[in-house]
Amino acid sequence: MSRYKHIYYPESRVGGFSNVDGTLVFYNRVNALLRPDSVVVDAGCGRGAYGEDPIAYRRQVRILKGKVQRVIGIDVDLAGQANPYIDEFRRIEGERWPVEDGEADLCLADNVLEHIDDPQHFFAECSRILKPGGYLCIRTPNVLSYFGLISRLVPNRQHVAVLRHAKDRVKEEDTFPTVYRCNTLRQVRRSLEQHGFEPLVYGYDAEPSYLSFSRFVYFLGVLHQRYAPQMFKVGIHAFGRKKEGS
Repeated sequence: MSRYKHIYYPESRVGGFSNVDGTLVFYNRVNALLRPDSVVVDAGCGRGAYGEDPIAYRRQVRILKGKVQRVIGIDVDLAGQANPYIDEFRRIEGERWPVEDGEADLCLADNVLEHIDDPQHFFAECSRILKPGGYLCIRTPNVLSYFGLISRLVPNRQHVAVLRHAKDRVKEEDTFPTVYRCNTLRQVRRSLEQHGFEPLVYGYDAEPSYLSFSRFVYFLGVLHQRYAPQMFKVGIHAFGRKKEGS
């Protein structure tokens, strides 16, 4: 599968990652916002599956524990108790998240927003738990991209089978139902503004790893990655700084 990446992104032969690796681009920016005394809330922390990433450098960039004062993982799923990359797990059992007002300096939501039934409540809780000047960092699929459109057409019960065919190392316990209630650039930007954040929202395409099942389809994905307009990029990267007084 990786031979296609080596063909179209030859730099990946050194270190295993391409110059457009979406995880590195997103987490490099997240890391730039951290301080040794920061309190980070990982919303939807899960079991820490990224620890199985075979690319050591990318794995290290994603792990925030040890770089900050504390990483608090919150999730509705008890699997988060097994996450070795957080300092503390708190289960979400009601509408109010188990985090105090203004407790966090940074809130991370990586591939979480697409699973949220009530995104406005999600943004409200992110705003509540952050200190003024704190950051909300979101990575989520763009429903207007080919990935988002296909994901909406395929029933949730078939997502695991499709992802296993398209990409290696996809496990059933890491695949959850998607609803895409707030998954366009405009919707994310508007929601951040409505909840007291200064927004930076943009579309981003990494190498098309989910299309590795066919060289021709992968090549079409490469063209999309290089030339697609912002609003149709596969991923959304969003950063919001909580305004003073919000």
